[in-house]
Amino acid sequence: MYSCGPTVYDYFHIGNARTFLISDIVRRYLEYKGYAVTLVQNLTDIDDKIINRANERGINTSQLAQKYVDAYFEDSNKLGIRAADVHPRATEHISEIISLIQTLIDKQAAYEIDGDVYYRVNHFAEYGKLSHRKPEDLLAGARVKVDERKEDARDFDLWKKSKASDPWWDSPWGKGRPGWHIECSAMAMKHLGETIDIHAGGHDLLFPHHENEIAQSEVATGKAFARYWMHVAFLQVDGRRMGKSERNFIFVHDALQKYAPEAIRHFLLSAQYRHPLDYNPTSLSESSSAIRRLNNCLDALRPYRDADGDTPDLEEEALNDAEAALLRQSIDTMRHDFESAMDDDFNTAGALGTIFKFAGEVNQFLAATEDQSRLHRDSRQSSDERRNVLSQAYKSLVKVCSILGIYAEVEVAADAHAALTEQLMNLILEVRQDARQREDWETADKIRNQLEQLNVELQDGRTGTTWKIIKGVH
Repeated sequence: MYSCGPTVYDYFHIGNARTFLISDIVRRYLEYKGYAVTLVQNLTDIDDKIINRANERGINTSQLAQKYVDAYFEDSNKLGIRAADVHPRATEHISEIISLIQTLIDKQAAYEIDGDVYYRVNHFAEYGKLSHRKPEDLLAGARVKVDERKEDARDFDLWKKSKASDPWWDSPWGKGRPGWHIECSAMAMKHLGETIDIHAGGHDLLFPHHENEIAQSEVATGKAFARYWMHVAFLQVDGRRMGKSERNFIFVHDALQKYAPEAIRHFLLSAQYRHPLDYNPTSLSESSSAIRRLNNCLDALRPYRDADGDTPDLEEEALNDAEAALLRQSIDTMRHDFESAMDDDFNTAGALGTIFKFAGEVNQFLAATEDQSRLHRDSRQSSDERRNVLSQAYKSLVKVCSILGIYAEVEVAADAHAALTEQLMNLILEVRQDARQREDWETADKIRNQLEQLNVELQDGRTGTTWKIIKGVH
């Protein structure tokens, strides 16, 4: 799976985040279904926007790009977007890009003029097959800068001759830099092969970017470039696309100051990815309320998560606890409906609906259980049955929520793990300190040495011993 990533000249906003998040969800769900997914998401670290922004700030393009690469990973990690398996950068694939351009020249699909190299659109008879645009509409849609040297006004650049202040790389056509479209083709083929299963990106990339990727890639290899295309619709504000040019955006790092990551994800997933999603001042607040309701349900279920009672046979259960049987049936229905929604072109809105419907049924069951406990405190068998089904409900709900990333159980578990680590280390240090007081230096040194093998460093000081994890081990 190849997902077009950010152009790193600024922070990314929640409209951009929707595109990146959908790729995260697709990977999570396919893994849930048993697929082994290799996800590649590129980082565009050289283009006109980066050059212009760097010049405005009086720094070089690599400094600017690195700043916003770091910012992208920081914000996407906080948002719960898992890193791709590979995050290739355009500037690290210049040799692959040059090789691909040369292949296109050799196949008469590209031509060089005074250090610039252009793709010959007329060479690819199927140009426009992805966007379904008519030939006469292609130029307007592409917004190609008029250059009278071109054979055809629709031809697009593969290599740009460097200007005086631009960064450049050597090539057979002179000093220059790659065009945007050829970067993605070269990186996708480098890391995923000549044909990839899924190619994803924002709807704005459908044309010309993805159209151009197809044209240059399929001419170069003679094979289909991608089997499936996923284009994420825009986030809209008052009917207009959210974007930096519209000045109607909210940066992810600003949204995270006020709202939980799960709330932002809930909002961005509240419409199927091909449908535009409207943002208004209350959107994230409403999603926050929804996530609180979900968390309240999961908090109420959490005490039952480790119940391991035997599942009673259905006939006995029907006699003893009809409500438990109904909830168990609801669990199966929720799983089925969740998968049906996700199987329907990753309909996250439908999937969220099944989750919250089930949470309501759980709350009703919990209320009934509390009432029954007051009336039948000696009903041990019924109590066991209910604990068992509530454990199943908790695990099933957490599972589907984790696919959408709208429940922070992972963070809860990580906090618990960190607390346990701290307690265990304090115990180890206490044992070592006892050994030192007895002048049992052999035991004290053994503890230090074995901890070092686990990448834990001890530092003895006047006020005691401290420890830290070294070599980036978590």
